[in-house]
Amino acid sequence: MRAFLAVDLDENLQNKVVEVQKQLNDTNAQIKFVEGENLHFTCKFFGDISDNKAAQITGMVTEKIENYKPFEISIKGAGVFPHLGYIRVIWLGLENPELFSHMLKGFDDEFGKMGFKKERNYIPHLTIGRVKSAQNKEALISILKEMEDAEIGQMKVEKVVLKKSELTPSGPIYTTVEEFKL
Repeated sequence: MRAFLAVDLDENLQNKVVEVQKQLNDTNAQIKFVEGENLHFTCKFFGDISDNKAAQITGMVTEKIENYKPFEISIKGAGVFPHLGYIRVIWLGLENPELFSHMLKGFDDEFGKMGFKKERNYIPHLTIGRVKSAQNKEALISILKEMEDAEIGQMKVEKVVLKKSELTPSGPIYTTVEEFKL
């Protein structure tokens, strides 16, 4: 199965994120937006894994999750990957990423022992869209600069989820395989 570990966006914040997406859509840039119900912070993307590997991941996360307590995050500010000169991904960041980053690094160290490639950095972000072309790039950059300090809201991180991702012509379908409470 194609899988990833994530923190789902609090349902109470989905409408605020969709409002941000609507503002970006007004630029007429070619953006494929993440559906409201699919918005999440990716902790680790695994790609295609076997049932055996999924069981290893589940066992490790079940054990290591005990090292972490629920924590608050503040979603604030928009940004892009890789840079404004060449925008591929639009994301929302965190004002206080330290606890989240610490958790991501802790898990990633264990995933490295399982043979997964280690992440270069541990910057939690909420992907909200993927840019398909350079059409209307200047208008998009202008709106993004206005959103650098946009405050979306706060949420409590109380669990991480292992999700299965099925790719379809109309977009991905995410199914929760396992939940792990902090």
